[in-house]
Amino acid sequence: MLFPLGTAPGPHPRLALELDTAGDGLPVVLWTGLVPGAASTTGLPRVPYGPGMPLLGEHAHGLFTRPHLRGHRLGEDGSTGRGWSTRFVLEDVAEVGDHGTALRIAAHDRQAGLGLVTELESVPGGALRVRHTLTNTGAGRYLLEGLEVVLPVDDRCVESLDFTGRHERERTPQRRTVTDGLWLRESRAGRPGLDAATMLVLGTPGFSPTAGAVVAAHVAWSGNSVLRVERDAATATTLGGGELLQPGEVALATGEAYTTPWVCFAAADDGLDGLAAVWHAWQRALPAHPEHQPVVLNVWEAVYFDHDLERLHGIAERAARVGVERFVLDDGWFRGRRDDTAGLGDWWVDEEVWPDGLDPLIDRVRGLGMEFGLWFEPEMVNPDSDLYRAHPDWVLATGDRVPLLHRHQLVLDLTRPEVFDHLLERVDAVLSAHPIGYVKWDHNRDLLEAGSGPRGGAPAVHEQTTAFYRLLDELRARHPRVAWESCASGGGRIDLGVLERVQRVWTSDMTDALARQQIQRWTTQLLAPEYVGAHVSSPTSHTTGRTLPLDFRAATALFGAFGIEWDLTRAGEDDLDRLADWVARFKRLRPLLHSGRVVRPESADPAVLLHGVVAADRSEALMAHVQLEESAHNRGVAVRVPGLDPDATYHLAWEGPVELTHVSMSAPLPPDGPTDGVAVAGRVLADRGFWLPRRRPETVTLVRLTRA
Repeated sequence: MLFPLGTAPGPHPRLALELDTAGDGLPVVLWTGLVPGAASTTGLPRVPYGPGMPLLGEHAHGLFTRPHLRGHRLGEDGSTGRGWSTRFVLEDVAEVGDHGTALRIAAHDRQAGLGLVTELESVPGGALRVRHTLTNTGAGRYLLEGLEVVLPVDDRCVESLDFTGRHERERTPQRRTVTDGLWLRESRAGRPGLDAATMLVLGTPGFSPTAGAVVAAHVAWSGNSVLRVERDAATATTLGGGELLQPGEVALATGEAYTTPWVCFAAADDGLDGLAAVWHAWQRALPAHPEHQPVVLNVWEAVYFDHDLERLHGIAERAARVGVERFVLDDGWFRGRRDDTAGLGDWWVDEEVWPDGLDPLIDRVRGLGMEFGLWFEPEMVNPDSDLYRAHPDWVLATGDRVPLLHRHQLVLDLTRPEVFDHLLERVDAVLSAHPIGYVKWDHNRDLLEAGSGPRGGAPAVHEQTTAFYRLLDELRARHPRVAWESCASGGGRIDLGVLERVQRVWTSDMTDALARQQIQRWTTQLLAPEYVGAHVSSPTSHTTGRTLPLDFRAATALFGAFGIEWDLTRAGEDDLDRLADWVARFKRLRPLLHSGRVVRPESADPAVLLHGVVAADRSEALMAHVQLEESAHNRGVAVRVPGLDPDATYHLAWEGPVELTHVSMSAPLPPDGPTDGVAVAGRVLADRGFWLPRRRPETVTLVRLTRA
């Protein structure tokens, strides 16, 4: 059988599996690959890789690679090591969902005392997500060590791509050749982390943003996770992942079950941009997807902890003048919070700083026509806080030993009902007392020695993650008009699990536009641009000390969820006027930027970065030529535009902002645009592109293409 069955839910190719259900064991995956969209998948014979790969790899079937299920049973007599090797027998294969878009496979192993249900679901855009549910049907506890979703991939996929990073440098790509053996990427920080792998991509040799066959796995989970690729001499190359479980973290009593996170798979035959388009189409079909992403001003880099009402009023007035739609008050508004060493956990408005409460600021912001947003960090606590002094046992710890401090804070144990209820009551009370339309939800430290006191200090990252989801879900239900942002020291909690619940992410604490070019470029490999918070910072970056022109900073922010992180009371009138022009440009282009396909054509010049967005109906596009530094030559670059209608013609126009004559030792362009008045075929633009000369360093040239 070929899954998905029936008719595809859209025009795009879908990732599909060919499953052999003839035996008595779990189905064997004979083939993984793309099938055409909007067409029947019946009657599509496939050539299997060879013997195939069981949907759950088991030692009993002669598999000597890393087992997909790892665990053992504690006998009632105290014995250990029972049920460590399984051989599941198939019970049922049921087609569920509309048009055969989901499959449910049930199996059991009576000797091991385990039941297994595997769910496969085809989602909008062509991706596939899979998860397992393991139930203990035997006597005694079953200690689960790991359960992963793994699929075989095409043997032509011999190169891999994943990501690493650090604070203020998230999602740095790294590549390697796939060789025999096991390659693991583990996240043990209680969140995906600043060095998150994000996804694991396998592809044909030399795959790039615009070329090559690629397949990727992503774990839709905000806690610990693992991604894996494995190849040995006897079986196919496999790709997958799941939750990384700490020792003893999941111990199933009789009748209890554990469900893995969804492990998401996507594929494309037109490179990394095609893969990104699959992920983006799925996100745009999510119920929580933002219908409209307002222009944000966040005051963090403007005032830090100095919450002076008159100064904030001045910033709000200038924000309204330039066209801001959402004003966000960041850290420092709550009791005892004069710096980052105190106050976390005490979620009451600070009466000393705000003697009349937040209403005077909120009323002013709303009176200026802007929505008001507020910062929280509910999962954290400072030792210097009333909450910690009253309840020092409310933090995650392995016992009496308090974990090392990081950023002067510890992590609250959300698995305790009293902690969960306290946080729910406090955040709900603030949101209920004020007309707040937006919450920036931060998470500023990794989970170290994350044990739960009621469990004797046993590992609790799994339960902590599910409790975070429950807390956020309950607050969303109580305040359906509030939009939510996921922030974790910047981009430390970016995954498809949290993305089902939020409307925006804070991409990175790095707001230097030059550094942001690469961070945003690779963040959009997973996230649609409308989620990717991108702010125009002050002229001199507070993170790097580098001074950059306003046009470069604004053009960098243009392609994400546009915002401002700048004390506008320090901006001159000319800068405010220029910033207002950029805000207006973003609003005019927002429908295209937040619905189109991201394209990242290769540049022949390493000093130049090229990227853009092509409308879903191919009627228009916006391309950016980013001159990062001095070029080594005067040849300029050809800007190719993939994804246009090859049979249509397009008019090209200069969108700005750089003066086109600002080029040294090279022929200037016409003042009205690179090919003003010329209609160019989409096929030519994709194959040959249009030429732009060398530009000055730290400049962006924008070109708009419109179908004739």
